[in-house]
Amino acid sequence: MAIKAGDRMPSGVLKTMTPEGPKDMTTDELFKGRKVVLFSVPGAFTPTCDAKHLPGFVQLADQLRAKGVDAIACLAVNDVFVMNAWGKASGVGEKVLMLADGNGDYSKALGLELDARAFGMGLRGQRFALVVDDGVVKHINVEAPGQFKVSAAEHVLAQL
Repeated sequence: MAIKAGDRMPSGVLKTMTPEGPKDMTTDELFKGRKVVLFSVPGAFTPTCDAKHLPGFVQLADQLRAKGVDAIACLAVNDVFVMNAWGKASGVGEKVLMLADGNGDYSKALGLELDARAFGMGLRGQRFALVVDDGVVKHINVEAPGQFKVSAAEHVLAQL
């Protein structure tokens, strides 16, 4: 069953790149005592994700922070090295935390996995954006297949 507003985020471990190399990040580290916008893309460097989804959050990061957001995180079922390269190529700097859900375990725990085998992409995460306050989902925006509207940075900003 998919996560919904009012639910507590499931526990899990994601990966992020640090200057020392790949590092595990627990969901407690990410969400505890913080307001976080977590958005998910089906894949790094894929057309909509690369041209619109990630750039929107980079461009609006300061406005989101001005509305009380402590962290903006991008999640994808890719490995930590791909997520790091995508972040560098997209110039995210410190604006967006790039999180790898390498095996898709966290996307599955959220009930938001995506079977993209028909496109040669395997099992991925759906396109979505969540606003999470101290581990509790306040807003959930899951896209219909092939759409890019409710998970866009502009839509999330309007919800805050």
